[in-house]
Amino acid sequence: MQHSMPPVVSVIMPVYNAEVTLEQAVASVRAQCFQAWELLLIEDGSQDGSAEVCARLTRQDERIRLLRQPGNTGAAAARNAGLAAARGRYIAFLDADDRWLENKLQRQITFMQETGTVFAYSGFWRARGSERHQVRVPERVTRAALLRGNVIGCLTAIYDREYFGALQMPLLRMRQDFAFWLLLLERCEEARGIDEPLAIYHVHQHSLTAGRGRAMQATWHMYRTHLGLPAWQAVWYMSSHLIRRFLRG
Repeated sequence: MQHSMPPVVSVIMPVYNAEVTLEQAVASVRAQCFQAWELLLIEDGSQDGSAEVCARLTRQDERIRLLRQPGNTGAAAARNAGLAAARGRYIAFLDADDRWLENKLQRQITFMQETGTVFAYSGFWRARGSERHQVRVPERVTRAALLRGNVIGCLTAIYDREYFGALQMPLLRMRQDFAFWLLLLERCEEARGIDEPLAIYHVHQHSLTAGRGRAMQATWHMYRTHLGLPAWQAVWYMSSHLIRRFLRG
């Protein structure tokens, strides 16, 4: 199928040791009702067969472009390489082990265009093995509200680059997406959410316990070092963050 029109949406997908899940993630982009997209696969020094899978996928669809990083640079640097090469007005993110539902782009782009929203997100399914849990999201979130806990799943976020201009994710090993949403919200009044699941986030067994501890450490680091918040404020935000995580399950 020929797609000569320039893309409306650029989808940024870092790829690192993802040969088992990559094809399914890419298939969920190709299955979108909204077809005016480009997909940027950023191969980040994988040690499995990911690079070969990427090369094969680019041959199957001319809207899929492959970028190669010089070794394993991490998710933030990989996404920034994608952002620098993106041609679409709207930027969306999907990791190589997650999936979108087929109405995801259509639903969000229509919503953004009809409401004038420049930064949007949605609910999603959190999948753990065969179990699924629906993650609900608020209708709106400001920067002040987001500081109390990240409600924007990276696989659901879309922003309007025509409004924000060229921005880069902070080079943090973890929580770079959270820091990036805070950066966007410095430049707009609010982000708006669609409280229905439009994507599937896969939780891996090995990431459950150690991953939670590392994530909280990374959040603390982001508050104190990246944002430069005083300790008392960081503690207050972390407490709110932990309560939200507990209530969310």
